[in-house]
Order: sequence, then C-alpha cells, then structure tokens
Amino acid sequence: MKSRIPVWALAAGMTIFAAQASAADNAALAKDLTATISLLGLPCGQVVNVVTQGNRDYLATCSDKNRYRVYVNAQGRVTAEKR
Repeated sequence: MKSRIPVWALAAGMTIFAAQASAADNAALAKDLTATISLLGLPCGQVVNVVTQGNRDYLATCSDKNRYRVYVNAQGRVTAEKR
C-alpha cells in the first residue's frame, strides 16, 4: 500500500521552508546593510530590522535606534539618508 502525503501537509512544509529561507535572506541583508552604513561613516551599531521599499531600496533600523533609507541613487551609488 502506498503512503501519500496530504496536500495540506506539503503546503505547510513548503511554507515553513520559505519562512526559514526568508529569515536567512533577511539576516544576510541586515548584515550587508550594517556594513554599508558603517562604510558610509554613519552611526548604527547593528541593523536589527529591514523593510524593503523597492528594488535596491531599504529602510534599516539600527540597534542604536537610528533609521536610514539605504538605496542606489540615479548615479549608481549606494546612499543612506537618515530618517
């Protein structure tokens, strides 16, 4: 007799996998934004929250409560603006 996996179980497993992948991607993005803000000479500490606003456009919240919009400007340079 064959064992079949219910559709709902497969969907739940895929949702958990996607959430884990998304969390890993978000952690990597936060680390990259921390480095970027630091290289731009701005105070931050560590990025603790990231909101994607568009393609290559992020709102980063730092551990020291500073918030920055980090994006690529029209000249192709990475820029951070304090919010």
